[in-house]
Amino acid sequence: MDRLKVGILFGGRSEEHPVSVKSAREVAKSLDTAKYEPYYIGITRSGAWRLCDGPDADWETGGRPAVLSPDAGVHGLLVLDQGRHETIRLDIVVPVLHGRLGEDGAMQGLLELSGIPYVGCDVQSSALCMDKVLTYLVVRGAGIATPRFWTVGADEKPDPDQLAYPVFVKPARSGSSFGVTKVAREEELAPAVEDARQYDSKVVIEEAVDGSEVGCAILGDGDGLIVGEVDRVALSHGFFRIHQESAPETGSENSTFIVPADIPAESRAYVQETAKAVYRALGCRGIARVDLFLKADGQVVLNEVNTLPGLTSYSRYPRMMAAAGLPLAEVIDRLISSALAGKPQ
Repeated sequence: MDRLKVGILFGGRSEEHPVSVKSAREVAKSLDTAKYEPYYIGITRSGAWRLCDGPDADWETGGRPAVLSPDAGVHGLLVLDQGRHETIRLDIVVPVLHGRLGEDGAMQGLLELSGIPYVGCDVQSSALCMDKVLTYLVVRGAGIATPRFWTVGADEKPDPDQLAYPVFVKPARSGSSFGVTKVAREEELAPAVEDARQYDSKVVIEEAVDGSEVGCAILGDGDGLIVGEVDRVALSHGFFRIHQESAPETGSENSTFIVPADIPAESRAYVQETAKAVYRALGCRGIARVDLFLKADGQVVLNEVNTLPGLTSYSRYPRMMAAAGLPLAEVIDRLISSALAGKPQ
């Protein structure tokens, strides 16, 4: 039986490039090469595409230039070599990309044009979930609680008098806490907005929610969703920003993960049901991690949704799934099978 030809996209041009490379390394370790023939396509920070042997230390300098063809007749890669090109037909693409131009619908749009089935959320849900403001508006419309928030456009200044401190200032369309600042006083607001604007011209200011930060890993589509064990982020100080730390593989400087979360069983069930409701309201498919706050009174409030969550050795999504009995190899199998079943070509 022929192996499925799987294109694995990693790297990318966002600030989360290093996280994507680490995620791809874990995928490479877990991929069943008896079933799948992998084609690793790395995207450098400058936007160059390379077909390489894998996400090792030398992938950017080795390999050959290659791109996904938007021509559905090609249905795969155009690989360039000495002024000529060859085509490689792919059965499916697994994007292992985080952040801008990978998780925001841009890559998903290219894949739609290419006609190649792909793992994860479609263009619409990717774009919705990448924009925190749009996420909140849609989720609120579905009757699910969100933080109180204010949007600051590119040419706008926030009104400090309308805020109840502390607040979090964030780029509206970024991830892994890049550009996020906790603001306790009015004089800290303007510098925080400028810091967020290094990552996005659109800024969101959110009230600080007094509650435990919990997460829920979700896998699947429609009514057949699989949820991992709920986790809790235990913070010693500050806020969760592990992907910006110097050696996250050895542990975070201010946080630990408790999986399963040390919360009552009824709270665990409520978190999972709320996470599934968020996932469905936003039209997610395949994979997502839904982060929420659990307040002392039992209320659950949305924090954010990651449609291509980290898959590194220290990432939350694979830990939650493993705690529920699904190792990363099985998660990948299910993602590929679901994508192929849902979008035949």
